[in-house]
Amino acid sequence: MRTAAGSRGSLVGRSVELKVLHELTGEVRAGRGGALVVRGEAGIGKSTLLAHARDAASGVRVIHVAGAEFERELPYSALHQLCVPVLGHLADLPTRHADALRVAFGLAAGTPDLFHIGVATLGLLAAAARVRPLLCVVDDAHWLDAASARALTFVGRRVATEPIAMVFALRLPASDELHELPGLDLTGLTDAEARTVLAARRHLVLDEQVLSRLLAEARGNPLALLELPEAGGFGPPDTSPVSTRIERSFQARLSALSDDARLLLTAASADPTGDAALVWPAARLLGIDVPTASAGVAATGLVEFAADIRFCHPLARSAVYRAASARERQRAHRALAEATNAGTDPDRRAWHRAQATVGPDDDVAAELVRSATRARSRGGVVAAAAFLERAAELSLDPAGRVERTLAAAQAALVAGRPDRAAMLVRAVEHTGLDEFQLAHADLVRGQVAFQSHRDENGPEFMIRAGRRLAGLDPERARRCFLDAIETSLLVGRASGVLDLALAAVRSVPATASRPPDVLDALGLLNSAGHRSAIPLIRRVLDGRHGSGRPGWIEHPALALMLAAEIWDPDRYAAIVEWLVRTGRESGSPLLLRLGLAQAGSYGALTADPGLAMASIAEEEAIADAIGGPPMHYHRIHLAAMRGRRAEALALFDRATVAATTSGSGLLTGNIDWASAVLHNGLADYPAALVAARRAVADGTLFLASFSLPELVEAAVRCGDSDTAGSALESLVERADASGTATGLGIAAYARGLVTGSEEQYRTAVAHLEESPLSTYRARAHLVYGEWLRREGRRRDCRMHLRTAHRLLSEAGFDAFARRAAVELRATGERPRQRSPHTFDQLTIQELHIARLVAAGATSSEVAAQLFISPRTVDTHLRNIFRKLGINSRRQLRHRSDLGA
Repeated sequence: MRTAAGSRGSLVGRSVELKVLHELTGEVRAGRGGALVVRGEAGIGKSTLLAHARDAASGVRVIHVAGAEFERELPYSALHQLCVPVLGHLADLPTRHADALRVAFGLAAGTPDLFHIGVATLGLLAAAARVRPLLCVVDDAHWLDAASARALTFVGRRVATEPIAMVFALRLPASDELHELPGLDLTGLTDAEARTVLAARRHLVLDEQVLSRLLAEARGNPLALLELPEAGGFGPPDTSPVSTRIERSFQARLSALSDDARLLLTAASADPTGDAALVWPAARLLGIDVPTASAGVAATGLVEFAADIRFCHPLARSAVYRAASARERQRAHRALAEATNAGTDPDRRAWHRAQATVGPDDDVAAELVRSATRARSRGGVVAAAAFLERAAELSLDPAGRVERTLAAAQAALVAGRPDRAAMLVRAVEHTGLDEFQLAHADLVRGQVAFQSHRDENGPEFMIRAGRRLAGLDPERARRCFLDAIETSLLVGRASGVLDLALAAVRSVPATASRPPDVLDALGLLNSAGHRSAIPLIRRVLDGRHGSGRPGWIEHPALALMLAAEIWDPDRYAAIVEWLVRTGRESGSPLLLRLGLAQAGSYGALTADPGLAMASIAEEEAIADAIGGPPMHYHRIHLAAMRGRRAEALALFDRATVAATTSGSGLLTGNIDWASAVLHNGLADYPAALVAARRAVADGTLFLASFSLPELVEAAVRCGDSDTAGSALESLVERADASGTATGLGIAAYARGLVTGSEEQYRTAVAHLEESPLSTYRARAHLVYGEWLRREGRRRDCRMHLRTAHRLLSEAGFDAFARRAAVELRATGERPRQRSPHTFDQLTIQELHIARLVAAGATSSEVAAQLFISPRTVDTHLRNIFRKLGINSRRQLRHRSDLGA
């Protein structure tokens, strides 16, 4: 868009927006960064505003990127555009980060390290910005591929400490992939401003009636103001959207072109890279007289032919492409495919071939399947789904078409598109599927139901898939049943699904050589109870059966629940340690996040808030790096133990919203357990009783067991002896069967609460001295001390209350610590006030950084672990030093209260 003056020197009606952009580039020149997303409808002036920012960015290196409609399915295509000009700085990055980018860009073989690509991009841009500040301009951001959008959002949130500005232009209405970044919304010009724009076009003379109509139709859209008058202003009122009318105005410029010129424009519009080295060979393959055709095209002003081929506006590209006939588009794509190097760019070649193909073509379909495999290996699940879907459409063989459609449905599911996956399954469900294919379809249906949160029948679909496979593939059938159980636990429907799965597994033929697995352990637990099942559960958790691997590796989440169910913190800790280590070594964000979340919960239970907070900080950083929401479990567990009512209840409310949105009954059960712990700590026993009853009634594996001691204590304090007695009976049965010091100790202090037996309190304290769960050890001392004081044994109670107060205060578990302090004051003793703790002074992220640095990590090493830049680490360190009253890393290493 041109301004009233015909240049970018003064944009009409955009003074506020220009000021924002100038301030951003000024910050970059001063060594600070930021991000901005300019949003608005087509033609509103986003591209012009970004062009002005580029022109005005003196002293700053500008990198321009444009999203492309036809490249939305190719993973990291836009990110590659951004990074190509600065790839010379790859050697400045840690090896793992440099390798992550090489693999993502197809420069090296392997699977991309998905949650390091963002920080690798940040490191690459920061290295370039050390030479000269950077302005990264990303036009047409609504067409970014999903992988690039995720990585660029990650970078945009972290450039505040770097001399890097990122400015995006995003068309509305569109799904906003960049919604987390600061935004600037462009609206239409006022009538006065619109008249100024039209007045600058001195060749255009319009009477007032026509002018008024044009202003009304354009609604302040600058591009519409420039394009619509070309039609003369007459004819019936046009009710189509502004973008459609603008496209028609661009298409009107094509009418006088020769066939060769139109075909050249079509070829240019069909290739989104703007690579002249590709378009010119394609034009020659099409038999176009390039010099003559390009001269005619240039006269339209639609496109500029230079080193890169650029259309005057994104709508011009789409207008040209849509104006071409289907045959012209196919010819253009066929020529572009032939001109594309099959060795260096096989996926783009395959995609062009697919667009050029009219009917079924097994050769092209097979090439698309290979592209899908490459895309999946590079983390491009959206691209894989698109390639497979098109491959299915082009498949001649009916069986091959079904297999590729189901594979596309599975890929769409992984890409987070359950509705598309369901549509693909429906497309083939009545085409005579065999049992394997029917089972595959049922599995996809089950996963769709789980992801969409609108259908609770997901586990039943998985069980049906297992039944279909029972006689064909027994091991796969058992995995279906386990998947159904695991899914049902997540959606909070475990009991009914467990019964169905265990009944169905009886149809699976027995295999003599098969060792017992988690399914066998769950079956025995369900049918015979804890005393019979616990020996088998232990064998399953430990069993290596000649493979050298623990028996729980296939389903670690279920194994964690079983270890907690049998009150076995040592096995639980071993699984957590394996998850964290394996997640780091393999680069699996799923394993690492699961391990860190469980490590956070373990830190809360072992009265190690430093471990809990460090795990929370790192898990949140990884979630942010891969574009997912952080987990809630470990955060609500720690909040419950810390006992700060307002903080905990606010977190529980947010988690409840997340549980409702995701349909996670498991999260709901965790909130109930955490609420019971919180309110027991606060001595709000009626509230604790309500929450504990809900958690126990839910019956979820491990949560019900952990909620029983909360239910016993709350019921005793509320005088509900029946509830306390039945809860104690269930707890003792489980704990006695486990035989662990933890289970026996917790059951003993619960029995002491119900019976008032001093022997049980002593037994509890003795057992829990051997347990790593220091929180329960402190609580055993607390309830024993409370009982002794009520028995009038003031001197005896003090030792236990002091121990409880010390353990709980040191951990920052304030509510339970206050209970101990109240009891101590009642004996006439004044408990020592807790001095401000590091946990109170630092944020969760600052504490984690402090722990890492205290352990000897460099800023670069901390940055790599938390997916931030080294400069950001240094900024955090300055805040940490200020808050702790120190001024060096050496002093930080001597802090004993970091729990490092």
